[in-house]
Amino acid sequence: MAAAMLDSLQAIFAADAVSVEAAECAVYAYDNSRREAIPDAVVFPTTHEQVVALVALCRGQGIALTARGRGTNTTGASVPVSGGIVASFERMQRILAIDVANRLAVVEPGVLNADLQIALKPHGFFWAPDPTSAPFCSIAGNIACNAGGPRAVKYGATRDNVLALRAVNGRGEEFRCGKPTSKGATGYDLTRLLIGSEGTLAIITEATLKLTPLASDKRTLRATYVDMAAAAAAVARIMAQPVTPCALEYMDDEALRLARNHAGESIPVAGAMLIIEVDGETDALPSAVAAISQAASGPGLIELHAANDAGEVARLWAARKALSPALRTLAPNKINEDVVVPVSCVPDLIAGLKRISAKHGIPIVTFGHAGNGNIHVNLLYRPEDPQQARNAPACLSDVFDLVFTMDGTLSGEHGIGLAKREFMPRAIDPVSLELMRRIKTQFDPEGILNPGKLLPD
Repeated sequence: MAAAMLDSLQAIFAADAVSVEAAECAVYAYDNSRREAIPDAVVFPTTHEQVVALVALCRGQGIALTARGRGTNTTGASVPVSGGIVASFERMQRILAIDVANRLAVVEPGVLNADLQIALKPHGFFWAPDPTSAPFCSIAGNIACNAGGPRAVKYGATRDNVLALRAVNGRGEEFRCGKPTSKGATGYDLTRLLIGSEGTLAIITEATLKLTPLASDKRTLRATYVDMAAAAAAVARIMAQPVTPCALEYMDDEALRLARNHAGESIPVAGAMLIIEVDGETDALPSAVAAISQAASGPGLIELHAANDAGEVARLWAARKALSPALRTLAPNKINEDVVVPVSCVPDLIAGLKRISAKHGIPIVTFGHAGNGNIHVNLLYRPEDPQQARNAPACLSDVFDLVFTMDGTLSGEHGIGLAKREFMPRAIDPVSLELMRRIKTQFDPEGILNPGKLLPD
C-alpha cells in the first residue's frame, strides 16, 4: 500500500486500528466459503464518523472497501477479491439500547447474535433470526445476507425483523432509513433494500431491531419416516393447517446417520426425520400439538415422539446444528446450497434431487428449514475422483434448474456472494437485473463497496 494512503488511514484510525502486516491481513482474507484474497490493509472502526471518513477516502482514491463481520458467510461474500481495504467491525459491539416498551433494540454492527439474545432474555424478548452460526456471527453480517434460521418459519428472517438502519453509501454520504415504529408508508423502503445487499450498497453502522416476546412454553416433537418422500409430504401437510410451528426442520437418511455419530443412539435410524417445535401459552399447547401431530401422521410415518425433557431437546438440536460442520469434515470440498421452493413443492424437490444424484453419481445430502421450503442441498463430491469432478458443475446446474422449474430461488439465507453470481441471470429476469445494477450505481457510483459480489458482470 502506498505510503500516502497509509498515512491517510492512520489519520482516521488509532495506531492499533490499522494494519498492513501480512499475517494480520491474511486473517481477514477468507470466510467460511474457504475462498481467499489478501487485502492491502485492515482497519477496525469504532465510530460512525470513522466509517464516513473511510468511505470518502476510498472513493477519492478508487480503492475497494469490503465491510466484514466475523466471516461466517459460506458464499465468499466477505472475501476481498479486489484487494484494497477490509473494514472489520468486531470492535463496534455495543448494545446501545433495549427498549421494552417499543419492542426494539439498537445495536452496533459488530454485536454477536448470541450475545444479543443473552442480553434480551432477562427482558423477556428475543431477536428472531437464529442461524446456526449465532454464537459467532454478527448482526450486520445477518443483515448483509438476510440471515434466517429455524425460527424464520414463524417469526421471519432478518428482513422481517429490522426497523431502521444508519449507514454510509459508496459516495461517502451518511443517511438513516426506516423508523422505530412497527408501521411506515413514507417513500421507498430503503431499509429492506439494504438487507441482503451483502455490503454492496452501503456500510451499516447502527441497526434498530424489532424484538419478539419469548413464548411462555414450548414443545418439541420428533417424527420419523420410512423415506424422504413421506417426510416431505408431511411438511406440506403441516404447513397447510392453521397452527404454525416455530421450527420445522428436515433431515434425510444420510444426515441422520451423521447425526447419530454426533449425538449417539438418541437419534433414530430412519429414512428421514422432522424436528417440529410449537410455542405459545402453556394452556394452548396441547391443542397445537394435537393439530401438528395429526398433520405429521400419514403414509410412511414410523414414529411420532414428544421430547421428554430439556436434555433430549438439546441433543436433537445439537445434532441438527452439527450437520454442516460434520459434512465438511466428511467432504471438505462439498458444495452447499440453500435453495428455496414453495412449501407445497418440497416433496417434488426431494424426489428430483434423488434423480439428479443418481444421474451424476454424486451423493446429495439434504436437511434444513423445511417449514419455509429452504432446503440445504449438499453435493458431497470428491475432487480427486475424476468422474465426480467432471460431473459436479453439471450436477449443481441441474439442481438449480430443478429449483427454477418450481418457481424457487437460489438462496434463502446464505446469499449470493461469489459462489452464485454466475447463476443470477437464470434466477432473475434481465429487466430486474438491470434495475439492480442501476440501484448499485446510485448508491456506489465508483463501485468501491464489496466489488465482484452478488451482481454478475
